[in-house]
Amino acid sequence: MVKGISRQVVVIDSPDQKLFEQAIFIVRNDAFREGVTARALVQEARRVARNCAGERKQEPLWNRFLPWITAFLGGGCVGVAWLLVTFFSL
Repeated sequence: MVKGISRQVVVIDSPDQKLFEQAIFIVRNDAFREGVTARALVQEARRVARNCAGERKQEPLWNRFLPWITAFLGGGCVGVAWLLVTFFSL
């Protein structure tokens, strides 16, 4: 026998249903005592679901090329140091 507790939930349908159909939020028991309306609960649930959906910000282009730039600059510095040591040690 399962003994249960009555809980209120907010169910949000996913706008892109490739991976997820719905998000289910369990409402705290004291949420309505604090004067929160049902509309405010749904809006907050949508905001949280949207933020948790992993909307990625486009990273700057230079971040993708930074390892390559530093490798070439480091190699160039080593090359210049080698040339200086080679020519001035003669």
